[in-house]
Amino acid sequence: MKRLVLVLILSLIASPLFAVQPDEVLDDPALEQRARDLSTGLRCLVCRNESIDESNAELARDLRLLLRERLVAGDTDDEAIAFIVDRYGEYVLLKPTTSGSNLMLWLAGPIMLLIAAVMGWSFLRKRSRVQITGEKDTLSEAEKERLRQILED
Repeated sequence: MKRLVLVLILSLIASPLFAVQPDEVLDDPALEQRARDLSTGLRCLVCRNESIDESNAELARDLRLLLRERLVAGDTDDEAIAFIVDRYGEYVLLKPTTSGSNLMLWLAGPIMLLIAAVMGWSFLRKRSRVQITGEKDTLSEAEKERLRQILED
């Protein structure tokens, strides 16, 4: 019984290793290693934060096959990735680039934090300048007399 539990646990832990099917593996070990290295940087569009190398989804399989086709066709690593990015968008990259329109997204968080810090600092500075004074008599004599009458009744 203990062996069965151990086998089940090990198979669950090792299940991502079996995502690449045997019919997908290239004959050339160097080319297969390049494909594996590149596929770890590509996101499965179905599973979200899982690479296509780990995913068992059909779309991940299609992406793995497409990547291997591009490598067999003679594309460099950058050309193969660029082909897939052109087809599926930058969302397919697990580590998006920090250029172009993505630069605004990368910088938006720190800029917003800086703006919030400046606003908070200026608010606290203005608040510290206000002097707290004691209670002032802002009521006129007629108002004070009327208040006394109300309280006495």
